[in-house]
Formats: sequence, structure tokens, C-alpha cells
Amino acid sequence: MRIVYQRGCGLDVHKESVTACLLLIDDDGEYRVEKRRFSTMTRDLRDLAAWLRAEGIERIAMEATGVYWRPVWNILEPLGFELLLVNAQHIKNVPGRKTDQKDSEWIADLLQHGLLRGSFVPPSEIRQLRDLTRMRARMRQELATYANRIQKVLEDANIKLGAVASNVLGVSGRHMLKALMAGERDSKQLAAMARGRLREKCDSLELALDGHFTDHHRFQLTLLFDLLEYGEMQMAKLEVEIHRLLNQVGNQESNGSLQTAVDLWKTIPGIDDLTWLPKSVPIWISSLTLITSPVGPASVQATTRARVSVVAEKLGREAFGCGVGCAKRPGHLRGRRTRTLPRSTVG
Repeated sequence: MRIVYQRGCGLDVHKESVTACLLLIDDDGEYRVEKRRFSTMTRDLRDLAAWLRAEGIERIAMEATGVYWRPVWNILEPLGFELLLVNAQHIKNVPGRKTDQKDSEWIADLLQHGLLRGSFVPPSEIRQLRDLTRMRARMRQELATYANRIQKVLEDANIKLGAVASNVLGVSGRHMLKALMAGERDSKQLAAMARGRLREKCDSLELALDGHFTDHHRFQLTLLFDLLEYGEMQMAKLEVEIHRLLNQVGNQESNGSLQTAVDLWKTIPGIDDLTWLPKSVPIWISSLTLITSPVGPASVQATTRARVSVVAEKLGREAFGCGVGCAKRPGHLRGRRTRTLPRSTVG
């Protein structure tokens, strides 16, 4: 079988160790195999990088094993190595005795003959943005959990604020809840704290706020409210950092198509400038380069814009989580048959 890389390396990455196998063909045609095992501590990973550089390795392949490949990738990527991240399902070895040394040698052997297909790994700036936007999504889920628990405590105390106010944690609702936690029990005084159109429902508010609110409820509500406000404060800091990185990436000349992607995603109902990011990266590299390119026929650029618009509609369908014809889908998407995009990215 034809040899593509004469100096390749296969890495079998685990939580606490990395096994490296080098398949080397020297200038005189001599075939050598070298294997070493390193810890995943940063110092040992740097020793691994120095060893690979000293051996003149051309290309490095590793399995996408959970998140354990990321520290190895982050150490090797800035040093200029040509890295390949491979889906573990694509390189399954034949049944038999399985060891780390055999796995790394099998990866190196497949790499040497050009039989590996790498997964898409976004640039480091996009990986950072992905981490932050996913953290933001998880934090929003946690904040929603705190809000539901607050509502549960109010129901247990027979405070029916949610039956009158559309948003228990709005401006008026927060004033009333803080007064409850401060010791105010007069429903008339609490109802007088309403703001805006909620003042028209003062009579209903007085009835809703006349409950059986004990010190036990006060303790729970205070704890949950503090957690909610702290989470909202951290969410605000997180969004500031996301916008900073987003502007930094968008201002780079090589990432000129990113702003075009942002503008397209934001035309989808329900997608804002923070929720577009985790879904747009797979298409950003592959589909948007022609849009902002100064060369190329106008027809080619128009075709690319049309293709991206179709992709944007598909992403809108995934964002709403609805099937074809679902009433919750935006009007311009309702009734259209669209295929779900394949998950072709890692990280």
C-alpha cells in the first residue's frame, strides 16, 4: 500500500496518559517504530511536543476521546504541527487484544497510508466562543430552574402572584418579593408596589398576595432569590466577554465572512447575536468564503448566498425544535420540508 507520510505519529489519548507511536522512514529507507508514554500534565505534554519536533514529524493523528484530546491539541497546535482529529468509529481496530501501544500504532499506520479523514476543528477563537455560548445556554437553564423553584415556594405559601402578574420576576414582582423577604405582610402595601399596567389589577393583587407566608418560606425565597440575582450578574459578565471575543474575531481580515454569517442568522425569528454562534460555525468556513471574496463571477456569489439562506432556514427549524408544519415554526418556514444538518464538527 502506498505510503503518504514518511514521518507520522499516532496518539492514543486518555485522561491521565498519552501513548505516542512514531512510524519513521529514514533517508536510507530504514523503517523505524518508536513508542513512548507521557503523562497528560502540561510539562509532559511539552516534552512530547519537543520529542515530536526533534524527530521531524510531518503529521499527527489522534482520536476524539471526549474532552481529553483538547489539552493535547492546545499544546501542539501553536507549535505548527499538522494535526488530524479522527472519529473513533472510523478507526476501530480488528477484534483482539487491545492495548494503548497497539492503538497508537494502528492510528499511526492508518495515518502513514493516508487512510484517515480528519474532523473539522474550528480555530481557537471560535472554540472559545463556542465554550462561552454553551456555558451561557447552561446558565440560562439554571436561572430558569431557580425561577421555577421561586414560583414553587410562592405556591406553597399560597401567594398567587403568578395568577395575576404575567412575569413574577418582573420589576413589580421583584419589588413585592423583596418586601416579603424584608418582613412586609400587608397585602395592600405589597399591591401598591405594582408598576405600569399592573397597577390596574391592584384589587386582584391584594387577594393574590394575602397568603400564609412563614419564616420557612422566607428563608427559602431569600436563598433562591440571591442565587438568581448572582446568576444574572454572572450572565451579564459572560455576555460582555462573548461580545468582546465576537468583535475581536469579526475584526480580523481572515474572518471577514463571519459578519455576513451573523447578519444571515439574525434574520431568523428567535435567533439573536448570541444564539447563532454554536450553529453557524460548521458553515462559516465551508460556505461563506465566496460571499465576501472580491473575485469570482457575480453568479457564483449569488448562488453561494442562496445556499447559505437555505442553510439559515434549516438552522431556524432546528432552533425552534419543531417538525414540518408545526404551528410554532416561523411562518416562512411552515410547510417546507428541510433536512436536518449532519453533525460534522467536533469540539
